[in-house]
Amino acid sequence: MRYSYAITGILLAGGAAATLAVQQPVGAQTPQNAPAAMPRTSTPGSFADLTERLAPAVVNISTTQTIEINRGANPFQGSPFEDMFRRFGQRGGGSNEPITREATSLGSGFIISDDGFIVTNNHVISSRGPNGGPGPDPVDSITVTLSDRTEYEARIVGRDPASDLAVLKIDGDDLPHVQFGDSDSLRVGDWVIAIGNPFGLGGTVTAGIVSALQRSIGQLGAYDRYIQTDASINQGNSGGPMFDLQGNVVGINSSIFSPTGGNVGIGFAIPASEAEPIIRTLMRGERVRRGYLGVSIQPLGDDEADALGLPHNRGEIVARVEPGEAAAEAGIRQGDVIVAVNGRDVTPDQTLSYIVANLPVGDRVPITLIRDGRRIEVTAVMGERPTEQELAQRIQQGAEQQEDELRDPEKDEPTNEMEANTLESIGLGLQTLTPQIARQLGIGSGVRGLVVNQVDPSSDAAQKGFRRGDIILSINRTAVEQPSDAVRVIDEARRAGRPTVLVLRQRGNAAPGFIGVEIE
Repeated sequence: MRYSYAITGILLAGGAAATLAVQQPVGAQTPQNAPAAMPRTSTPGSFADLTERLAPAVVNISTTQTIEINRGANPFQGSPFEDMFRRFGQRGGGSNEPITREATSLGSGFIISDDGFIVTNNHVISSRGPNGGPGPDPVDSITVTLSDRTEYEARIVGRDPASDLAVLKIDGDDLPHVQFGDSDSLRVGDWVIAIGNPFGLGGTVTAGIVSALQRSIGQLGAYDRYIQTDASINQGNSGGPMFDLQGNVVGINSSIFSPTGGNVGIGFAIPASEAEPIIRTLMRGERVRRGYLGVSIQPLGDDEADALGLPHNRGEIVARVEPGEAAAEAGIRQGDVIVAVNGRDVTPDQTLSYIVANLPVGDRVPITLIRDGRRIEVTAVMGERPTEQELAQRIQQGAEQQEDELRDPEKDEPTNEMEANTLESIGLGLQTLTPQIARQLGIGSGVRGLVVNQVDPSSDAAQKGFRRGDIILSINRTAVEQPSDAVRVIDEARRAGRPTVLVLRQRGNAAPGFIGVEIE
């Protein structure tokens, strides 16, 4: 009887399953969280064994540098000792001549060879710049402390500001070390642990998961592709390793997002797949060479894409072409939208800077771009990317000039019908850029365009940051030198059903940039 009941139960269960299967609509998907569809999860019971094995290869890095401060400055500003400093801190004549002080900083790193090669962030071993960020020069001295408190003096083997990576060397033998893993195999939700030196406390272990991959944090550079994690990362963790559960280094902890300066669960690490080739190059004492097109680019936002009639999230727009560089030689022009390089689509997750920087110098590379609605193919020979210092100098050339008044500030009415038309249609009053106005604005005599003399505060242009004194070089890639030019181009866009126009704006002698402006 028990046997027959069992057979009956099996048949009934099978029949119920068959009935349910028949009731499913054709082509219907099961719920993502249906019990049968859910994968098995494995939560580690403890990270203790993993930590015990890995921690000896993680080091604390302390640096010293000599800085100059104003003798009259109060180093205790904002602290309980501020009043005391004011009363007693400037005895002896109160001279304001600069004095030198020794500044220290702390970070983390990890050993990657038994003879003492160490990986860390470049900003950990860089001097303090005038704006508080990393400067172009290294610090004066570097001390590396192992987990057993053994100290070594370290020297810099190589540093790469573009990727924020550096390699140090200490003199030792048979040192504990770790190896890089495959960060490309990481998946969102994987467990990771971070070991480092937060706030100078010494070796500290935190655990979390991979929150996102290929995360951009707004730097728009060749290496703006980070692993995001909720493992606690704080000041002093910079340069420390991020491990997977097999003990492989999958990332180098680099920065955090925090409104308070402390951990809020959003930390970023440089992927090992991006870092390892650079590290190996620096270990050989070589300079990292990267491809270079010679263009200033900007993301193609929704408004800019609408103005050009292009799909969203595809391509980047060329704001400037460097004379004599690869892009200029290939025939790329200002206003072109580059949509693919070497067969790889340009997207927010795969930026033009990233693709180009990882191409070999001297390679002939096909480039696909959109110009005036037409798809064009060109070929560029990759140049070599200048140093970050050289690029910064180029950006600083023609710094923003202070805006001068173009009219009586009490006069609000436009002076002619054309100006009134542009003010009504895109919220900007425009007048011809004369040599006299160019001198007032400190702009080179060769600049041709229209100058903004009024901005409707309720317009989209005002929301996009336009202000009096800005120069409009072109609208929808058409040069404009008279207000009537602007009116004609805007009317053409309106008749074509375009909700926005693409405005090329220049401020002072700074590099111009494209901005999509809504048509009222």
